[in-house]
This record gives sequence, C-alpha cells and structure tokens, in this order.
Amino acid sequence: MIKNYFKIALRNLFKNKGFTAINIIGLALGLGCFIVIAMYVADELSYDRYHDKADRIYRIHSDIRFGGTDLIMAVSSDPIGATLKQDYPEVEESTRLYSSSGSKLIKKGDEYINELRVTHADSTLFNVFTLPSIVGNTKDALKEPNSVVITESAARRYFGSPDNAIGKTLETDDNRSTLYNVTAVIQDMPKNSHFNYEFFFSMANISYDMGNYLSHNFHTYIVLQPGVDYKEFNKNFPKVIAKYVLPQASHFMKVESMEAFEKSGNKLEYALFPLTDIHLKSSRGVELGANGNIQYVYIFSAAALFILLIACINFMNLTTARSSGRAKEVGIRKVLGSEKKALIWQFLTESTLIAFIALICAIGFAWMSLDWFNSISNKEMLISSLFKPEYLVVLLALPFVVGIMAGVYPAFFLSSFQPVKVLKGKISSGASKNNLRSFLVVFQFSTSIILIIGTIVIYQQLNHIQNTQIGFDKEQVLVVENSGLPRQARESLKSEIAQLTDVKSASFGGYLPVGDSSRSDNTFSTETVMTESNGFNMQFWNIDYDYIPTMGMEIIEGRNFSRAFGSDSLGIILNESAVKSAGFKNPIGKKLYTSFTTNEPLIPYTVIGVVKNFNYESLRENVGPLSFILGNNSWVSVFRFQTADISGLVDVIENKYKAMAPGMPFNYRFMDESFDNMYRQEQRVGRVALTFSILAIIIACLGLFGLATYIAEQRTKEIGIRKVLGASVSGIVTMLSKDFIKLVLISFVIATPIAYWFMNKWLQDFAFKIDINLWVFILTGLIALLIALITLSFQAIRAAISNPVKSLRTE
Repeated sequence: MIKNYFKIALRNLFKNKGFTAINIIGLALGLGCFIVIAMYVADELSYDRYHDKADRIYRIHSDIRFGGTDLIMAVSSDPIGATLKQDYPEVEESTRLYSSSGSKLIKKGDEYINELRVTHADSTLFNVFTLPSIVGNTKDALKEPNSVVITESAARRYFGSPDNAIGKTLETDDNRSTLYNVTAVIQDMPKNSHFNYEFFFSMANISYDMGNYLSHNFHTYIVLQPGVDYKEFNKNFPKVIAKYVLPQASHFMKVESMEAFEKSGNKLEYALFPLTDIHLKSSRGVELGANGNIQYVYIFSAAALFILLIACINFMNLTTARSSGRAKEVGIRKVLGSEKKALIWQFLTESTLIAFIALICAIGFAWMSLDWFNSISNKEMLISSLFKPEYLVVLLALPFVVGIMAGVYPAFFLSSFQPVKVLKGKISSGASKNNLRSFLVVFQFSTSIILIIGTIVIYQQLNHIQNTQIGFDKEQVLVVENSGLPRQARESLKSEIAQLTDVKSASFGGYLPVGDSSRSDNTFSTETVMTESNGFNMQFWNIDYDYIPTMGMEIIEGRNFSRAFGSDSLGIILNESAVKSAGFKNPIGKKLYTSFTTNEPLIPYTVIGVVKNFNYESLRENVGPLSFILGNNSWVSVFRFQTADISGLVDVIENKYKAMAPGMPFNYRFMDESFDNMYRQEQRVGRVALTFSILAIIIACLGLFGLATYIAEQRTKEIGIRKVLGASVSGIVTMLSKDFIKLVLISFVIATPIAYWFMNKWLQDFAFKIDINLWVFILTGLIALLIALITLSFQAIRAAISNPVKSLRTE
C-alpha cells in the first residue's frame, strides 16, 4: 500500500512540474532559513557548556554607585575570590584572570609578534575550567613566577609542535625583557567560550597592589559545591563587604556604616553570575570579549519559526489552489471504492515526499549560504554539524513534521469532496475555507511587514550612530601602537611624525574614546575629607598637552594644559558630566581630591578647564563623568592627518617606526574603524534581518500567488460571463485584486503596533536613539502593497485575458 502511495505521489509530482517546483522552492527556502538560524541559535546557546563544572561555575560581578555614577562591571577586587573560599565552605575553588594589558610582544626569532589573546591567570585556573593538557601537568603549571601555559596552535607557531615547547622559553617585551618557561601545552580553546586565550601567564608576574578590596580589575570565578544555590549564596556578600571592604574604605574616606553609605544614594553590591549565561545575558563593563545578546536569539528563533510557518502556509494554499485539478481524480477514486482514510494518506504521502525533496534542497541552500552567514555573524559553523547524532534525529524528523503540518489541511480538504458534486463540476469551497486561506495570507504578510519595519529601524539607528555629534572628530585619525618602542624613542617618533606636512597634530593617547581602548576610574571628593555624600566615581585619563586638540574636542570653560604653567601637574580638566557630579556651578579654580592607593593621603587637583561632553563609550551608554590629568600614557600615538594619499603616509610612518624599533611589529588602525567596530553586532543583525525579510517576502508572495490562482480557478465561469457581457481586462483585474488588497491592509494594521513595540524595546538598549517616525510605517505599507500588486497582477491579467469560450464550455 505504501509503495502504491509513493508511486501515485511521484506520478502527480512529475505530471505537475510547475506546481511541484513552486512548492519545493517555497518549502526549501523556508527550511533552509530554519536550518541556518537553528544552527546559529544552537551555537549561541552552547557557550561555555563544555566545562565539566559549567553548572557550578560563577563569575563575581560588581555593581557600584558613588556620587550618582554607576559602575556595572564584570570584574571584582583581586582578593575576593580567595576570601570567599577561605570563609565559606560552600566555595570549592576560585580563580582569577587579569587581562588589562590587552596584548604582549612575544619574540619569535629576531622579530616580535604582537599577541592579542593573552592573559595572566592563577594556578587554580585548571581546577575551575576544563582545559585539557596535551603535554605537561596543568596542576602546578602556573604556580611559579615566569611560567606560561600555551595552546597547541601557539606551540606550533613558536616551536613547531607541542612536544618541542615544554621546557622552552618565550621572551616578552613589557617595557623590559622577560623570559617565561613553557610548563604545559593545552588544547585550543573552543570558539564557543566567552574568553579565548592562547597564552596564560603566571599571576605572580603581575605588578599590582594585591589585597586591595577597593580596586576592581580582576575577572574572578568560583566553583560552588554541588547542590548550593547561588542566589542564596549571594546573601553572604553584605557580610563580606562589612568585614573586608569597609575597613579599607575608612582609610581614605569617612564612612560610618553600610546603611549610611546606602542612605546617601550609594551602592556597593557583589553577585554571582552563572558561567553559561555570560555570553548571552551579560553586557557589563570590562567584558573579556564581545558577547552575544539573548534578545537576538529570541528574535531569530521567532523569525525562523515564522518563515517556516509561512512556507507551510504556502504549501497549503498552493495545494488547495489546485483543488479543481484534483477534484475529478478524488471523485473517480471514491466512486471506485477508495476510502477517505486512504485518500488522506495519499495526500499526506505527497506532502511528506515534497518536504523530503525540499529538505535536501534546503541543506544545499544552507551549505551554499553558510560562508556568507558566518562572515556576517562572526561564526565558524560547519554544515557537517547537522549530521551529529543529536541534530540528525531532528533533521530526519523535520520533513515528517513539516509534511504533516503543511499537508494535513489539503489532505482533509481534498478527500472530503463528494463524488456526485465533483463529477458535476460543483466544487466551490465555502466561506469558512476562504476565510481560513485569507487568515493565512494575513499572517504571512503581517510577518513580512514586521520584518521590513524592523530592518528599516535597525538601519536608521545605525545611520544615526554614524552621524550623531559625538563630541570629538573620529575622521582622519591614525592610531599607532608604540608598545615596541622605548620611552625616548616614542617621544622622538611622535616629534618626527608631527613635523610631516600631512600631519596636523600628534599626541600620546593611551586612553581613546572608542570601545577597544583602556579605561581607568577612581573615587574623587570635593572636600579634603571624603564622605559618602561628597564623593563620586569618575573616569580619569592621563593625557599630554596635545591630546584635546588632536582629538578635536572642545574646551568650553577655562583652558587646556599648557607647558607655560608648571602647576598643571596638579591641574585637572573635567567634562560637563563631571562638573554636574561634583556640584560645581563655577568649576574653574575649584579643588577635587583623590588617592591612587589605600595608604596615601588625598591629592588635591585644581580644575583648570571644562571640555564639552563627548561619547567616550558606546552610544548605548549615557556620557558619564570624566577627567583629564597630565601623564605619560605613551603606549599609543595618535596623529590627525589631512591627505588623500593615506597609504603613502602610513608607509612613511612605518619606515620611521621600524628604523627606531627593528624587529618590532608595526600595528596601526584608524579611529573611525574602531568606532564602527563598537556597533559590529548591530551591523550584522541588520544584514541578517534584511536577508530574512527579503526571503520572507518572496515566500509570502508565493503564498499570495497560490491564493490568487485558487480564486481565479473558482471564478473561471464568472470571469467568462463578465467578458461576454463586455467587462474590460482592467475591470476584471481590479475585481480579482481588491480582495487581496484588503488582506494586505489588514496585515498592515495588525503588524504595525507589534513591530513598533518590538523595535521600541530594542532601541531601549541605546542611550542615544532615534524616534520611530510615521513615515517608516507608511513606506513599509506601500512596499507591501506594491509587492502584493506585482504578485497579483500576473495571475489576474492571465485570468482576465483568457478565452471565455474555454471557461464556459460544458464539462
């Protein structure tokens, strides 16, 4: 029986090649999109789950508010992990990562390579995370100073093989040459990790004021004992703060109690955050990399399901549109004794067979588009992952689910025809069936309209980011890494390049107003005795005399630093937010006090100028308080240039750099590119949304074409009679199209508020955002209407110009 079903199904598919092709293309596009998005979602959800103790590992987060300034950070103080392990038996282990340096120069032969994937780690790192060793024992690998653990790829790059690496040394240049012994080689870290390093240097080599509970510069992780509820454990942090943090704070500020501190509107909180949630649910300051966003996972998952539903709806509409062509077949088979159940199985077999063929095409579509999708989503997904056992079961079940879901209504609809009526040509469907198909088309176009509106809003916001007045000039600014140059050579290089005709100004810029730059914050007060009511947190950047003009910033009060004033060593320039936080009405000449260690007295700084607010972080954030003091952060040089021959200028600078630092890598970037990189995720989402919008529209148009075909077949005799009575082609086209236009308008009315709600929620992530204008919805409505008219016109015109003799012929 089953063999017979397949024979008849194949015969029908080959007999109606055009119908079959449209059905397969529609389903293949829907399934292909579903597969690609499902792979993306599965990859996003897999982050950090490969660790054996993943469900018990937590990162310690810090939430600090002082003087109205919030610091929401993924880092904590260096002793807190060890303190928790010491005081609470619920803590099995703790470890820290220290990555503030960002990179290291590592010598290979006669040249240095600027390695970016480097960190310092505790020896307990391998007790917390599952990082399997290839060679060497990781248990004691980082206990001693000047030790380093490297990955297999790093070992091959520097020593040829992992076996050759053990016992060898790596020479780094951190302002002075340091030799590190390679004590172990581990497997390369999986890509689905929120941190991905190749070099783990011993924490013992960090020059840092250890034991400071008030300085937050370490990513700290703990492992809880099995069965411990981390939310319950979080209740212990107030005790830790009272016992360890407040005593240190009292050395430089007057604080009576935590209650008084909080009563003044301040906050100091620590909390554990699950390791497996970091990638998708953590977007704090000082993250170890660019994390994902759980909202995009939800959005793409919904898009995948909707696109698949649209494809299934098309199948239903296109199949029922051919009802008149299959009606006689059903009638004759019923007269010859076929049962309704057998007919239902026959039609379900056909739909499942189409779904299987579509799945094969969909896998091909996914394979062809995966490189493109990887490039815009920053993934490294492989089509072979579909054939893993856990995914293969779902993949094989997919055509059955889709085939039944798409074919169940046509199967019951076609098998329900009454033989007598069918053989007399009376097969017009009832209003309820037309209403169902109309509902399905409304659903399709509503989804498409939501995607179109979302895409337009995303691109509007990205354009807004590019054109917002950010308070500094990011264009034509070259940033050169100076980490390979001694201090005197850095000064000489800067002076030489500043004299070039194409260079307008030059500065040392260790701190830059783009996302990949260093950040430094400290606590300041307006009085000599710091209290919870006169203190506030503020970014402070060490800059030179030329920094502000080179960056194109605007002094709105007072002056810039000047070599003519020796007292400027204790001068400070504030931004407008810092003036507001300090409560100064006339800031010039006012004093601010701070200390850079817990044991030093407060240092007085005199306000000499105010710079206009500029966005030194992402436009997702409001502009916080920031200050400039004179200092020597010369690891980066910044050059403002004006020339059309940019490559020529870069060559000149590179030659001068290499002459001063032979063997050192020359690394540079342009500030506008660094600025754009802060919004790379939104750019990727915009491109993905645009692609899926186009695909959804194409699939929806196939559905509309199916419904137009069905209605035209149902009204064939009516059209013939109207033409005989003198109706024009345009009149008939209008008659056939007006009902569909109503469906598109209904779709627009339904989709508009839904799209507005979703996109307004998405925009809440940005402190500087657009308003969603009315024209966005009007334009989208016109686009949907135009697409519908173009789709309908083909079938409507074809029906209108058909020969009325054929349509009125008696069966």
